[in-house]
Amino acid sequence: MNSSKTPRAVTLKDIAKSSGVSVSTVSRILDDRYPPSHSENAQKVRKVAEELGYRRNVYASGLRRRESGLIGVLVPRLTDSVMSLMYEAIERAARSRGMFAIVATCGDTPESQAEVMESLLDRNVDGLILATARIDDELPERLRRKNLPHVLVLRSDGQSPTVSGDDNLGGYLAARHLIDLGHTDIAIVTGPSFTSSAHGRADGAQRALEEAGINLPQDNIIFSGYGIESGEIAARTLLQRDNRPTAIFAANDNLAIGIAHVAAKLDFSLGEDISIVGYNDIPLVEKLSVPITSVRTPFDQIAEKAVDLLREESTPTGTTSFIPTLIPRRSSGPGPTRK
Repeated sequence: MNSSKTPRAVTLKDIAKSSGVSVSTVSRILDDRYPPSHSENAQKVRKVAEELGYRRNVYASGLRRRESGLIGVLVPRLTDSVMSLMYEAIERAARSRGMFAIVATCGDTPESQAEVMESLLDRNVDGLILATARIDDELPERLRRKNLPHVLVLRSDGQSPTVSGDDNLGGYLAARHLIDLGHTDIAIVTGPSFTSSAHGRADGAQRALEEAGINLPQDNIIFSGYGIESGEIAARTLLQRDNRPTAIFAANDNLAIGIAHVAAKLDFSLGEDISIVGYNDIPLVEKLSVPITSVRTPFDQIAEKAVDLLREESTPTGTTSFIPTLIPRRSSGPGPTRK
């Protein structure tokens, strides 16, 4: 008969006894919520914990604090590279702070978004990070009414706590880059009209054009989707006109890829016959045969701030914007006045 017993889990009391300190001291030193101490006692406690094989019971400690250590992340879809990059950045930020982020996809319809949000709340998440796109969705308002911790990322509704890149500045940098290259006939292809990012980036680009005294014809600004196909449709409209633009600012990289694809089919040389600037700087655009100039969104900074806001005891307010960076590549070349 096998009389072996399952090894008993190492407790804080065991570590305290071996370290010669109090249980409360051990608990404080091993609590990931606090900045790590480098005192002699702290180093000793961590060494003893490692030697004894201690594993922190996140679930039990969360129950004691009425916290789960879980963050719910709501995104429209993970097939969108931007949403994947955003979630991965949030997951890294949460893990570095002793928490865990779980993601749920909700599409673009209000009904689906509400259903998925309730599903995450049923799992006792400590708070929600919403990367949903619609300006008119009711989720933030519902969360505010229930006084539930939440943060919006990559979009804003003007009321809930928000962390994003500065879309207006990003659009401005993109258009200013094309203007500095000598382009005066510039088109803007942006996202759906129900998204704050589409408006912010388009507004920033128009501001740069107005400052330079460049006219933007109404048919040179197109609101579309944020997918590659939307970029292809917009490109067919713009590039087959007699008065086609010499440069296009695409308000996300998928749009830029779609535009570049159609340009190639029309035998336009990217960076010579037509210049393109994208947005977000997803990894793919640097790997294309003609790398695409893009405005880089600081996903890690956004994620870290969003997670920190959820951990604050008081309800945060306002918007935090991080500065985007223009990354020039071969897709944007000299305009007619510089050639």
